[in-house]
Amino acid sequence: MAREATPLWEAVRSLWEAGRYFEAHEVLEGAWREAQGEEKRFLQGLILLAAALHQGKLGRGGMRNLKKAEGKLLGLPSPFLGLDWRPLWQEARRRLGA
Repeated sequence: MAREATPLWEAVRSLWEAGRYFEAHEVLEGAWREAQGEEKRFLQGLILLAAALHQGKLGRGGMRNLKKAEGKLLGLPSPFLGLDWRPLWQEARRRLGA
């Protein structure tokens, strides 16, 4: 997940790998509140991916949030801020049947 481990990415990775997408969303939201510019856009994209996967896990679809996440993430390099986000996006697409 992360090229260079940071406490944020380590926490998010642990939650993501455990399928605890709502909790990953909450961790990312704290960082998002402090971010600006492209970093804020990037974090919002990850939050939307986590929300999409959480909704999918509950049987509520998740495609709308997946599309919103794509709008935030596509166009950013991967890795971005030390996180290789493309595998997360691809996983979300696969799990949601996109």
